[in-house]
Amino acid sequence: MKLNNRGLLIVISGPSGVGKGTVRKALFEKTDHNLTYSVSMTTRKIRPGEVDGKDYYFVSKDEFEQKIKDGKLLEHAEFVGNYYGTPLDKVNEQLEQGKEVVLEIEVEGASQVKAKMPDCVMIFIAPPSKEELYNRLKARGTESEDVIQARIAKANREFKKACLYDYIVVNDEVSNAADRIMAIIRAEHARTTRILDNYLKLIED
Repeated sequence: MKLNNRGLLIVISGPSGVGKGTVRKALFEKTDHNLTYSVSMTTRKIRPGEVDGKDYYFVSKDEFEQKIKDGKLLEHAEFVGNYYGTPLDKVNEQLEQGKEVVLEIEVEGASQVKAKMPDCVMIFIAPPSKEELYNRLKARGTESEDVIQARIAKANREFKKACLYDYIVVNDEVSNAADRIMAIIRAEHARTTRILDNYLKLIED
């Protein structure tokens, strides 16, 4: 019997290089779930092959800034002159449908989400060690040693923010990390604070 019909907002976050995207992909490849990935909104130009509403919601800068003023974004940030953010109404719509909405965002954005939706499930993805994090960044082969060291320095600051999360999942093996997140999602549906009201109504009948 399911006592919590509203979906969960799952925030997957962590430093660059820990494998957030890889873990999320493995999570969605699992069967028997109701996961949906939150589509972001951006002011950048649409690229060939992209579909509005699937890859991103493409809007003008004025429209985006108005949404910021109106509090209609769950989180937002500016990167290389373009805005990126998560539409609050779309997330709530999916949660009401009972879907588990997954956000894969940076540590800074995660704190914005927590402030607006305190009942979200915050999951910090961590590397097995700092050495392994360095090796993963190095293996990308896309950045200079200076850039890698800058990312490591940022990661060291972000590690200290792990205490703000509900769970820490070490990405030692991708499949193991995805399994742990799925177990967290199932457990969260049984959390007393989420189901108590419905449970009391059930036993009163």
